[in-house]
Amino acid sequence: MKDFFKLIFVFFLPLFVLAQNDNQDRIKDLINLREQSKENNLSFEEKEKLAKQSLEIANELKIDSSILKSKRRLSTIYLNEGKYEQYKNLNFENLKLARKVNDSTATSSALFNIGQYYYSQYENDSAYYYFSKAIKFYKKLGNVEDEAFVLLVISDIQETERDYIGSEENAIKAIKMFESFPKTEFNLAQIYNLNNLLGIISLKLGNYDKSLEYHNKAEKVAKTMDNGFYNEIFSINNKAFVYRKKKNYDEALDLYNSLVNIRDQYDDYDPTFYPLIIDNIAYTKLIAGHDDYDKMESLFSKAFHISDSLKDDITKLAVSIDFSKFYLKRQMPDSSLKYVNIAYKIAKETSSNDILLDALKVLSELKEGEEGKTYLIEHITLSDSLLNVERNVRDKFARIAFETDKIEEENERISQQRMWLLIVSAVLLVTLFLLYIIITQRAKNKELQFEKDQQKANEEIYNLMLSQQDKVDEARANEKKRISQEMHDGILGRLFGTRLSLDSLNFSEGKEAIQNRSNYINELKTIEDDIRKISHDLNTDFVSGSGFMDIVSELIEKQTSAYQLKSKFDYTDDVSWEMVSNKNKINIYRIIQESLQNIYKHANAETVKISFQLKNNVILLSITDDGSGFDVNKSKKGIGIKNINARVNDLEGTVEIKSKIKEGTTIQIKIPYKTNP
Repeated sequence: MKDFFKLIFVFFLPLFVLAQNDNQDRIKDLINLREQSKENNLSFEEKEKLAKQSLEIANELKIDSSILKSKRRLSTIYLNEGKYEQYKNLNFENLKLARKVNDSTATSSALFNIGQYYYSQYENDSAYYYFSKAIKFYKKLGNVEDEAFVLLVISDIQETERDYIGSEENAIKAIKMFESFPKTEFNLAQIYNLNNLLGIISLKLGNYDKSLEYHNKAEKVAKTMDNGFYNEIFSINNKAFVYRKKKNYDEALDLYNSLVNIRDQYDDYDPTFYPLIIDNIAYTKLIAGHDDYDKMESLFSKAFHISDSLKDDITKLAVSIDFSKFYLKRQMPDSSLKYVNIAYKIAKETSSNDILLDALKVLSELKEGEEGKTYLIEHITLSDSLLNVERNVRDKFARIAFETDKIEEENERISQQRMWLLIVSAVLLVTLFLLYIIITQRAKNKELQFEKDQQKANEEIYNLMLSQQDKVDEARANEKKRISQEMHDGILGRLFGTRLSLDSLNFSEGKEAIQNRSNYINELKTIEDDIRKISHDLNTDFVSGSGFMDIVSELIEKQTSAYQLKSKFDYTDDVSWEMVSNKNKINIYRIIQESLQNIYKHANAETVKISFQLKNNVILLSITDDGSGFDVNKSKKGIGIKNINARVNDLEGTVEIKSKIKEGTTIQIKIPYKTNP
């Protein structure tokens, strides 16, 4: 029997070695295809094809970790292209497989991606469900950074859905975690957002002193940020609003007036902020009992006309309802009716329920008889509806959390039943045949583990090769520069001196001598020009054989053509791009690419303008679109903006995003002008 197994071993060993080598080659192909799909210069179709080929090989080899990575890569391609359904479906497939192989990291990643999908679609119930499940895995894995960020998002969802108590609890947990992290610009921004959110929640819960405390903290954090000026002025505005709620009108007016005095510092960034401030000044004076009505009317009128000229419905809505209340108090019903009708219309269109309630109340006072009664009934109905929503929402999230726990308990119970069934089956089927199956299975498991280890080793080797190639490229560039400098400063200098010496001999007598010397001088000039050309060529560092601005121009032309956008590209010749490191140029290239993708997916723009300038040894990159714009402070930061921020941080630069609703967005990036030594 022993000889028989030896014979089998000797016969199958070569076949096993060949199969193993073939698997290793396939794994290398799989990794290479996945890496190639990350190339930014490829079209969507090319990236998709490469990622799908990588996935096919992973499925053939039945390596679960590779299947998860390849699907995750393919889903990222779909996300960047705006194909959200494919992105969602692939992450659901990954979630199922990750649970099957008990991969906690892959499970948490899939849950977060699915939650992010529903969050971007404003489906808050589903987003809350998947984010809540993701947090449990982050806790298990000790991934506190992602746990803190998801807590922030969940808190934002709860505040939007009026679950103020739950939102407050999660915001406090998140802020404690972020405060323990390094004080990076990103972490400081999240601490600011959380303090600001807690200030808003405390205000809505009627805890004005606590609200002021959080807004003061937010303002203090903003002052420590590199780009925290606008966060700071928004916190001052929020504090003034809380003081007004406390009926501390003098303090509120002082804060509002301080913002008016620095109008020139924020007007270019957000011109809608100024009309909102002067409207708040006028309305605060009105409810404080001031009698300078002409001044109030002038401020209201100015605020209304500015917001109207800016086509900013949100500010126009706030000004209109305050203006109508002013005229109502002044017993000028026609003027009050004019502005309350504007507020009523905009509030309906934008689902601004709080201001809609105010408008209905004013209309019920202005209108007589049945019409006024109708508005009053609508006010009561809406108020009751909002109150019921607020009462039920906390139970809703508690129910979601409860149902999540029940599902997990049921899954665990089923798993236990399956486990016991397998144990009983194993006891009943302990035979020689079962023993043979167990031995075979162990061999397969070892083979699979070996393949996984080999895959990991191959990936590490591949990364090491990439790192080594960067060092080789850097050394080659340095050597080229050294040779260039030696030729220019050494040989060229000596030849130039020789030419000058020969030139001085032209005054010697004799036509033949003069002619010969002239010929030598011309020949030396030719040599000088040739050496200068060689020096220039050696010292020029091209990316893919072209100038960097040509590559950027080609990117903009291709991307805008694919996205059906008009484009304008301006750049200065002051920047010596051949002296800028390839790493920095790649980051700049990808920032532009990411921005164009974001404009295509979210901005609804027709035209994009991109420009480069060099000022005070700083490269200024500006990307402007004429799209729908967004509220920078209220908008949820998606993956695209996070990627841009990460790349700018890698460049040791700063980024500033300016946006106006319905007027477009401008991204201004400042990058230190560093050249290769």
